[in-house]
Amino acid sequence: MDPKRSFRDLVSIMDRLRDPGGCPWDREQTFSTLRGYLIEECYEVVDALDREDLPALCEELGDLLFQIVFLAKLASERSAFTVDDVVEEIAAKMVRRHPHVFGDDQVADSAEVLARWEEIKKSEKADARGAGRAPSVLDGVPAALPALVKAQRLGTKAARVGFDWPDAAAVLGKIDEELDELRAAVAAGDPASTGEEIGDAIFTVVMLARRLGVDAEAALAATNAKFIARFARVEEELARRKIPVETAGLTLLDRLWEAAKASPPDR
Repeated sequence: MDPKRSFRDLVSIMDRLRDPGGCPWDREQTFSTLRGYLIEECYEVVDALDREDLPALCEELGDLLFQIVFLAKLASERSAFTVDDVVEEIAAKMVRRHPHVFGDDQVADSAEVLARWEEIKKSEKADARGAGRAPSVLDGVPAALPALVKAQRLGTKAARVGFDWPDAAAVLGKIDEELDELRAAVAAGDPASTGEEIGDAIFTVVMLARRLGVDAEAALAATNAKFIARFARVEEELARRKIPVETAGLTLLDRLWEAAKASPPDR
């Protein structure tokens, strides 16, 4: 049996792939070309998590790790940093941000851990930023996050300094207000205003999710999956009747949709 490969073996494999005599495809890759692969691998990890498929999770984590090693290799070729620097940075950060574990700090619960984490992070960002730009409560939310996730993260950060509705009922009232403004924009036939109001309405619904402790991204993902499953039942019934979905018509589609909603989920 071949000996188990280590992290250093993976780094050596990456070096070989990028060598002059290595793989032509790997040698052509850049930071820009790898961006899409990195995002895709992250989503595949999430998919394995959602399915609780641990063998798949192991494989997908490996694919993600390869992307990290690949990006670090590109950086090392520019003499920016190495994969060892990446490991050193995250290890040092974890120790630094857990003074209650690796130091003498005392915390009462996980809420206090999060508060302390934010304090340390804010201090680190201020040191890195220097005297250039004033710090913001919203610092640390990646610009490239998917909009739904980003909205929830922004709301969470703002809420930590007291910028929040007093309760869920107040958020529901704001949703009603945003929907009224959306109706007015649609009635006025103003596409730009309609787009803005749709954004405002979605953002406020995400704030309600956050206020209620619901992961908005996960909630929407579950609804997407439910829609796919129900529409598949509609298509199955149309196929049984030998009716093309394109010619079924809205009346029949609606009737079959209601039947799909009423059927057991595991049908």
